[in-house]
Amino acid sequence: MADAARSLTGRHVLVVEDDYFIMDELRQSFERSGATVLGPVGSVEDALALVERAPRIDAAVLDINLHGEMAFPVADALRARAIPIIFATGYGAATIPERFADAPHCEKPVEPEMIARLILGQAGAPTAA
Repeated sequence: MADAARSLTGRHVLVVEDDYFIMDELRQSFERSGATVLGPVGSVEDALALVERAPRIDAAVLDINLHGEMAFPVADALRARAIPIIFATGYGAATIPERFADAPHCEKPVEPEMIARLILGQAGAPTAA
């Protein structure tokens, strides 16, 4: 994790997750690694509002099911801004619409370090604010 952790410095990562313990683990891990965590948010409505108002998002980690509502509208909004997304979910890859086939998919339980490596693989160097 050390290399991945140091490499998240300067990145703004949106976390969309409705499970408190998973969300808190991701938030703490990313913050320890130097990332600025946006959210975390646990609903589609809150996530869409954050995507709309955040001036900078370098990558996003999305759970697919947020309190019974599918998060694909959030993924669409992120894609419209060319923001890389990573699905971290208990759902299998078959649940993900074809339009997101190129997005990394991690089935829970997933380690924050694995997600950090995926963020680094998707996003280029951090952009200026």
